[in-house]
Amino acid sequence: METLIVNYTAREKRFAYLRDNRVEQIVFDRPEHRSLVGNIYFGTVTKVLPGMNAVFIDIGEEKNAYLHRDVLPSYVLSSEKQKNITSFVHQGEKMLVQVDKDATGTKGPKVTGIIEIQGNNLIYMPNGRYVAVSKKIADEAQKAMLRRLGNRLKMEEEGIIFRTSSISNTEEEIQEELQSLRQHYQELKQKAGFLKKPGLIFQKDTFLEMILDGVLKMKSGEVIVDDLAVKKMLEQANSKVMISYYNGKVNIFSANQVEHEIEKALKRIVWLDQGAYLIFDETEALTIIDVNTGKFSGKADYQDTVLKTNQLAAKEIVKQLRLRDIGGIVLIDFIDMARVQDKQTILDTVETELARDGKRTKIIGFTPLGILQLTRKRTKVTLSEALQVKCPVCEGTGRILSPETMAFRLERELLEHRHGEFEAILVETTKEVKEALLGENDAYREVLEDLLHVKIYFSIHASAKPYYVLKQFGDDQDISLKAIDTLA
Repeated sequence: METLIVNYTAREKRFAYLRDNRVEQIVFDRPEHRSLVGNIYFGTVTKVLPGMNAVFIDIGEEKNAYLHRDVLPSYVLSSEKQKNITSFVHQGEKMLVQVDKDATGTKGPKVTGIIEIQGNNLIYMPNGRYVAVSKKIADEAQKAMLRRLGNRLKMEEEGIIFRTSSISNTEEEIQEELQSLRQHYQELKQKAGFLKKPGLIFQKDTFLEMILDGVLKMKSGEVIVDDLAVKKMLEQANSKVMISYYNGKVNIFSANQVEHEIEKALKRIVWLDQGAYLIFDETEALTIIDVNTGKFSGKADYQDTVLKTNQLAAKEIVKQLRLRDIGGIVLIDFIDMARVQDKQTILDTVETELARDGKRTKIIGFTPLGILQLTRKRTKVTLSEALQVKCPVCEGTGRILSPETMAFRLERELLEHRHGEFEAILVETTKEVKEALLGENDAYREVLEDLLHVKIYFSIHASAKPYYVLKQFGDDQDISLKAIDTLA
């Protein structure tokens, strides 16, 4: 059974997709993290990079956008495809661009100059120069008919993609929609003409579109929503699905046991049913997933146990890729399998599970070291990027310098001042660093002070991160009065 739970009443909007009461996808929409994909901007080329055949474009957002030569209208319409990007665009040039991929990490958004304007039955590209038909239309005769129609209706530089719904429309209806989309594009150009600096000229409500798209794909099941306007819109979209309105006091996600799934999706370790577990390490470049048997020993021989664990892991990993919205390169370190047929079984399992994934995924295969490689299309930030910030203590590494390391650094720095003309030093630090420096019961204090020929006083402060600061050099009596312990 399929269930869609939509939390639309607060500023942070969310929806969760469940299959057989198991959460498979959670999508967040926040004002500060709202996806830019599909938005159209009036931009200015700030830098041309001949070596990369690309340009950076100021679109009025925090980060400049990246655009490759191959998606420049001037390149697409040119017959001279071997020329460098400098032949098609120059610094300071103004153009309309559409966001193809959100900014991630330090990278700005990726944009295209081939604008796509979506209609009910068509996707219109003012500079696309080709006709395509949805892959969901299986009938080859229908595809050929639509391609002929598209080539007859479009101008030479235009492009058209026929959506699945187009097969139930007449030629007149298709022509009317095409003309309407052309008019919409001209209005966008006119709007851009009034702008004096880069900025947004068309904003796509991708969140509502995703909800609507999800409901249209549901063959049966239930949608639970906490907003009456959204409920009405969804009722008109799919009569096969039951639409329920929720107005309880408890948040709709909490009421349907979804909230705790969000917490699980942010954890580094994911436990499997039989005691095995997965470890997720997300970086800007790639995601590494490690499979461990944990407490799972199985009832058969070792290789059967390994295969069973890896099969459980494969199913959970694909679920977690969807749930966490992980994209880019993914490396999965399954438990070593000695039998070739076992590796093929895992590949088949991963492929079967990925068939339900809405995003384009490519399985590369196992490396000689037994690591499975795959890539998943990345269009927006992952769940962890959307909900979390880097730890101010470890700065995202997950590790910090130990009190012992900081104590040895402090000792070396103190020794650099052993010939100074002062009687005492005041050190601000943590209790753990002080204990590591002076040893148990301050056993090393006398030795250290003899080496330095000065007295050492401490100002102790609580901190999650071990640190020290040499606060003051001066007279023994003056420094001793400033020694404090905030933990006392």
